[in-house]
Amino acid sequence: MKTVKDARISVEVNGQVMTREVPVRRNVVDFLRHDLGLTGTHVGCESGICGACNVRVDGVVVRGCLKFAVQLDGRRVETIEGVSQTGEAARLQQAFVEHNALQCGYCTPGILLTGLELVSSGRAVGRTAIREEISGNFCRCTGYHAIVDAIEEVILERDRNESAA
Repeated sequence: MKTVKDARISVEVNGQVMTREVPVRRNVVDFLRHDLGLTGTHVGCESGICGACNVRVDGVVVRGCLKFAVQLDGRRVETIEGVSQTGEAARLQQAFVEHNALQCGYCTPGILLTGLELVSSGRAVGRTAIREEISGNFCRCTGYHAIVDAIEEVILERDRNESAA
């Protein structure tokens, strides 16, 4: 019986189409970190609980430790490096700095992607909803008050700008 060990995938990562041979059991985080050198996505719990491995696949935040790289074939992936380079996350990153919403930074990329998804949704939400949205992201350094403050500030700015337009 022949076993398949590697597969060829073509995936758009941060706007660049890449074709690679990957082990069929390699998860997305290891693919991004080891094969592509994108180290902003972190490995935390490796069981989908902490959110350190969050990436966007076709515009939706997913856990990179729970998906195999071969599942990315033909898909669009955005990492924290991608949303930072395009400037999409700039205001949220600035708010995190202003509110001291990060300490060691290990969880920050995953939380930023989750917060960015909420900001980009256009939904008007309060602090309780923000807490619920980020509840799948663990931070052991800052607690969550400053993180909620930063996300709330960006959402309120977004809402003010939309109502002024």
